[in-house]
Amino acid sequence: MTLYTVVRSMRLPFLVLTPACVLVGVATALATSGAVAWLDVCLALTGALAAHIGVNTLNEYQDFASGLDALTVRTPFSGGSGALVTDPGAATAVRWVAILSLAVTVLVGSYFMARYGSALLPVGVLGLATIVLYTGWLNRRPWLCLVAPGLAFGPLMVMGTHFVLTGEYSLLAAFASLIPFFLVNNLLLLNQYPDIKADNQVGRRHLPIVYGRRFSTQVYGIQLGFAALLVLAGVAAMGLPALSLLVLLPLGAGALAWMGARRRGEQPAAFQKTMGWNVVAAVSTPVVLAVTLVAGS
Repeated sequence: MTLYTVVRSMRLPFLVLTPACVLVGVATALATSGAVAWLDVCLALTGALAAHIGVNTLNEYQDFASGLDALTVRTPFSGGSGALVTDPGAATAVRWVAILSLAVTVLVGSYFMARYGSALLPVGVLGLATIVLYTGWLNRRPWLCLVAPGLAFGPLMVMGTHFVLTGEYSLLAAFASLIPFFLVNNLLLLNQYPDIKADNQVGRRHLPIVYGRRFSTQVYGIQLGFAALLVLAGVAAMGLPALSLLVLLPLGAGALAWMGARRRGEQPAAFQKTMGWNVVAAVSTPVVLAVTLVAGS
């Protein structure tokens, strides 16, 4: 039972976002250097997945310990797994998985630092700080809570991957990382809507609690618009191939999510389809971006 609970606490279906974002860093590395070491790609993906598992299990443990899990109405896209509510005896095991996962991330980062020096250190330190502080501290500061997920899966993950594959940072990678930055911010933003009441009871202060659903939906639309403008600007002036205009297609799923949030933001029971479109946008857009970067270069 404990093993099953631990696996559920990892939130395995949500881990698909990690390879999608790592793939963007691989693509920018291929576009700028022409080749990558695939063993390094595997190591980078391992470190990124370990970080994602670490933040998921740490969040599960802390939400259980705070009592939030007992208050949350779960959906397929939000509210955590609820695994520890049904098996509280596994809490220590879940906490240890979080610690060990972060240790794997640190080991992978240390390996690449030994090869390339301390230039990777700011990415690693900021990434670990985001993981450790997200549930207990960042969730009480609405604007930091908004941008923290996108920072982790956008600039930190994409630029970090590019760096460990090439030994240097790249303007192309930095620019490309801003697209998943806005989309992952939006992913977590809409997922907070069903949890507003429960989150408020334990002292969280994210954007939908402080400013409401209507304002948060406007922020969602602005961020989606920025992602689309980045694609157009990237093709016009920042080195994205013309083929990358295809990225606008999966962004259409984000538009459907935005329209659904405008219509159903106050109706949680009808909101799951909207959250589903949001997931499609956040996961498929980086994949299409990566494929077009490689195919068009």
